[in-house]
Amino acid sequence: MTPHISVVVPMYNEQDVLPLFVQRLRPVLDGLGVAYEVVAVDDGSADQTPVLLQRFLREWPQLRVVRLRANSGHQAAISAGLSNARGDWIATIDADLQDPPEVLGEMLTVGEAQQADVVYGVRTDRSTDSAFKRSTARGFYTLMRAIGGSGLRMDAGDFRLMSRATVDAVNALPEHHRVLRLVIPTLGFPEAEVGYRRDHRAAGTSKYPLHKMLKLTLDSVTGFSLAPLRLATWFGMGGFVLAAALLAYAVISKIAGNPISGWTSTVVIVAGFAALQLLCLGILGEYVGRIYATQQARPTYYVAYDSLLAAPPERRPVADEPAAPARATADVPGPRG
Repeated sequence: MTPHISVVVPMYNEQDVLPLFVQRLRPVLDGLGVAYEVVAVDDGSADQTPVLLQRFLREWPQLRVVRLRANSGHQAAISAGLSNARGDWIATIDADLQDPPEVLGEMLTVGEAQQADVVYGVRTDRSTDSAFKRSTARGFYTLMRAIGGSGLRMDAGDFRLMSRATVDAVNALPEHHRVLRLVIPTLGFPEAEVGYRRDHRAAGTSKYPLHKMLKLTLDSVTGFSLAPLRLATWFGMGGFVLAAALLAYAVISKIAGNPISGWTSTVVIVAGFAALQLLCLGILGEYVGRIYATQQARPTYYVAYDSLLAAPPERRPVADEPAAPARATADVPGPRG
C-alpha cells in the first residue's frame, strides 16, 4: 500500500534541532495507526545535517532523505518534497519545532472528517515571537489581502496538510519562485483550519533573517498580484492633478502681482517625481525579470540523492508500487512543472 500521509520537512543547517525534531515527530506518526513516510529535504546543508539524516535513516524505515545539490531556498525545498511525496495526504512542517508535530493528527482528523483538501495550521498565539516579527507578519498578511488575496488566512504559514489532488495541482503549476502560502488559497479547494500556539525555536538559529523576509515579500507581491504595476497609472494621474494645481496657483499669483520665488519647491517637486519614476521602473523591472526567468525555464533545484531510489527494492518502504523517478526540474513550465 502507498503511504496514507507523507510529511515533507525542508531542512537547512538544522544539526542542533534535528534530534529533538525526530524525537517528537516519530511517536506522533507511529501513533496515527496508518502507513506514512517522512520526506526530509536537505536543502544543501553545510553542517552535520546530512550525517544525522543518514544515521536516522538506518533506524527509521519510514524516513526518506532527498538531498538537493545546492541550497535552493525554503520554498524550492518544499516544492521538491511535494514533487516526490507519495501519500494520499501530504503535510509540510519546518524542523525548528515552532510548529508542533503533535497537531498533525488533529489536522488529519479534521481533513478527513470535513472532506477538506487543505487544512491550515493557524497561529492563534504568537506571544513567543518578538514584537518586530509579529508586526511585520501582520503587515505582510494585511498587504497581501489588500492587493487581492482575500482567501489568504491570517497567521497561516507553511504548516499545512493537503490532499493528493491539491498537491498534484500545485505540482502542475508552471510558476517560478512561487510562494506556496499564497498559491494554494488561489486554487479554491475546500479548506479548514486548526489553531495552535507557536513555540520558540527549539535549537539552532533562524533561517529567515531580515533580507530573506524582504525577498519573500517581494516574490509574494510580484508573483501574486498586478496591483503594483498600476502604481504608475495612479502616480501619473496624481502628478497631473498636482501640476494643474501648481499651474493655477502660478497664474493667479502672476495676476495678483505676487512674485513667485519657488526655486526650492521646484527642486523638491522635480526630485520627487524623478523618484516616483524610478520606483515605477523598478516595479516594472521586477515583473520583466520574472518573465525572463520563466522564459529561461531553469530548474529551481536539482536532486542529488533520494534514499528511496538508492535503497534496494526489498528494503523500500513501499514495495508494490514503483517509485516515481526523482524530478530535478520541478517548477519548470509545461509537463516538467
